[in-house]
Formats: sequence, structure tokens, C-alpha cells
Amino acid sequence: MAKKSVNQEPAPSTTAVTAEGFEFVETPAASCVSQNAEPCGVRTTEYPAIKNAPLPADAAGSDSFSNTLLISLLVLVPAYLARQVSGGLWTTLFLAIFTTIPILMAYWTVASTISPRKNEKARYPGRPVEHYLNFLSEHDRAKYHGKSKIPMETFHEMYFDGQVDFKGDALEMLEYRHDWAQFKFTWSLYKYFLTGMLPEVIMHTRSQDEEQVRGHYDRGDDFYGWFLGPRMIYTSGIISNINEEETLEQLQDNKLAVVCEKIGLKPGDTMLDLGCGWGTLAKYASVHYGAHVTGITLGRNQTAWGNNGLRKAGIEESQSRILCMDYRDAPSVPGGYKKITCLEMAEHVGVRHFSTFLRQVYDMLDDDGVFFLQIAGLRKSWQYEDLIWGLFMNKYIFPGADASTPLGFVTERLEGAGFEIKGIDTVGVHYSATLWRWYRNWIANREKVEAKYGKRWFRVSSP
Repeated sequence: MAKKSVNQEPAPSTTAVTAEGFEFVETPAASCVSQNAEPCGVRTTEYPAIKNAPLPADAAGSDSFSNTLLISLLVLVPAYLARQVSGGLWTTLFLAIFTTIPILMAYWTVASTISPRKNEKARYPGRPVEHYLNFLSEHDRAKYHGKSKIPMETFHEMYFDGQVDFKGDALEMLEYRHDWAQFKFTWSLYKYFLTGMLPEVIMHTRSQDEEQVRGHYDRGDDFYGWFLGPRMIYTSGIISNINEEETLEQLQDNKLAVVCEKIGLKPGDTMLDLGCGWGTLAKYASVHYGAHVTGITLGRNQTAWGNNGLRKAGIEESQSRILCMDYRDAPSVPGGYKKITCLEMAEHVGVRHFSTFLRQVYDMLDDDGVFFLQIAGLRKSWQYEDLIWGLFMNKYIFPGADASTPLGFVTERLEGAGFEIKGIDTVGVHYSATLWRWYRNWIANREKVEAKYGKRWFRVSSP
């Protein structure tokens, strides 16, 4: 079937002053400290391209979670209470309204606390909590010491508020998080999920998207430039050689080339880049392929940056442009776009609108057009850690990005929208390499970030 197909993906930098008046720094060299000095019982890696994990451990998760037991409790508890007051079916249903949420919270709390690890292959060092963390108050030092691990959600809130510090590099300490943290559900997590995230998932309106995107991405180009570097790309780069440490800029250049190659971009092709960020892909496709690109973003700063970059590269507005608008208002072209790309914007569309979004993309493509989608999601065989980090990301890093789902959800809806999937690539290790370089840039710019945005924002973004 030749009808529209989809590809799914998930030079050394120098200090330079931008037109906006801030500097890009050269990514600092990686630490020479051996990351695998202590055997942990499983094979570890020593690739120059990535931050090699010293403790690749699996914790508790879906394999020990019993849906049968949970459903039984949801049914039996209100039924038992109704029987105690001589009630029938309607009484049971009425009581279920009040017992469902408490039962869910209690079950998830207990399950996340006592469930066994997925496997015991990786040995934890077994060091005391105080080996990794320094609590400022005597009360907290007494509460979290020795083997008394701190819930991760409790920790990161205390860390942001300056109540606890790492005893060493933040990334290195987080590599050993299983040795000092619990991935149990806390009251604060439930509160955020029920009063913050859940209403947004249900509603997910245009005004919500605009408020969240502009409140986030219009914080300041310097804020993002201080870790993204000169390419200003907020998605993963691509490693070309695992045995070499390529620069962040090389990783992102690799990524741009891979995207254009996978979609088979040709001179004169009409291309729509949904969620184009600072317009780097639009500029690359315009300059190197002569494509006619329309980039879409809700970020005002990103729009200005992207159009400025196109003009500086000698690309006329009649060829390529960045538009500040909702993806639902993206302009069509006669006959449809030859290529549509969407690199980590679809998560912001939300679960509620995901199928409609894909159908819109399908309808905007030429009959033989190609859609390239990169999306960050959760694994189906989840661990409690995944869910806790997912809530953290939604609260602090990518607000409204509730469509970070397992791969099966995405592929099913792509095919439901009419797409024929041509290929799927997992780019997790490439993202790890990119994040490692972002982190080193961020640490190098600490004084600048704290001076303009405060210590809390530096801490929120540094781990």
C-alpha cells in the first residue's frame, strides 16, 4: 500500500554570544572518575558515548501488581459495608462512590511499599542514606538515616526547597538512587494527580495548551540555551559511534540528518514541522534540502528565534517560516504536505485528543506523504519508579504532556488513523547520551542560571 506511511523514532562547540545576549558554552569534559569501580552483580558498560550506569537495577512494578486483588477490593469493600447496614445493590453503588478513591490510594501505597523487586540480579551497595545525602535539619537527619530510605517524591520536593543536598555530584548520586530512595506513592503524589494532572487530562483545552506551553517555553531563550547549546534542540540527538564521545552538536546534527533521510526529503518538498521548537529542523531542511517548511509552535520566543534563524541563513519567508499558533490551526497546502514531522510534541496533545490529532495529520498529507513521529513514553512493563518520574515530569518539566504512553497505544492509534507504519526505532540510549551533555552544560552555567532564575529553578532542572 503506497498510501501515507509513517516513520517513528522515538564540530566541537565553542563559546558564542547570541543576538539575545547570552553565551553558549562548550560542553565540559566528562568526569574521569571510574563509573564501574564497584561490581554490582550484573554487566555494566564502558562506552565513551554515554554515561554508563554503575547500578542498572530493576525495582518493583507491574509484574507483582495484582489487578484481580484491586478489583476485588473495590467490589467487596462497599458490598461488605452495605451488608452491615442491610442495604442492597443501590446502597453498594452509593458507598462505592466514597470508597473507590481511598481504596485505590491505600492499595497503591501498600503495593509500592512492600512489592518485591522485579529481580535481585543487581546488588545494591547497602550504604547508609547519609552516605549520599546531607539533610539540613536534625529532625530530617534522624528520620532518614541508615537503612531508612526517603521516598523519592519527598526527596525531590525537599531538594528543590534547599532542605537537603547531595554529597557529591547530583547525577552520580542519582545513579545510586535505589540504594537511598524508596519509590513509594505518597500523599503529595495523590494530591497532585487528583487535583492537578487528572483535571488537565480530562479537559486539555486550547487555552490550557497555550497557557502551559507559553508559561514553560517562553521562560527565556537563555534558560534553555544554557543546556541545549547552539542547536537549541529539545529532543534527543543520535549517536553515530558508541565508541566515541561526540559533542552535543554532533549528536544533534546526526539527528537532523537522520530525520531528513528517513522521510526521504527532496528539494522543493513541502514540509510541516509540528511543535518545531526553535526552528532548527526547519532551517536544516530548508538550507540543506531546499525544502519549503512551515514550522508550528505556541512559543512566542521560539517563533521569533526560528524566523530570525531562517532569515540569517538566507531563507526567504516565501520558502520557509515559523508560525505561532495551535497545531489545530496549522495551514494546509494544495495537494497536502509531502512530509510532516512531529518530534516530541504529540505528548502535549494529550490522550484525549491523540487520535483526532493523528487523523488531522493524515488528512494534511499528500497521498504518498510521510509522517515522522518521535514520542517519549512509558514502558508497558512499568515500575513504580516510572510512574513517579512521569508525575514529576508532568508537574515540573513538560506540563500537559499526558500522552507519554506505552508504544502499543501509539501504534494502535497510528494504524487507526490510516497510517501504514514503515519502521520503529527505540532511541533511549541516544536520549541518555543527549541528557548527559545537557546536564554538563547546565552545571557549567550554574551561576548564570541561579543569578537570573534562582536556585530553585536550577535545582528543578539539574537532576
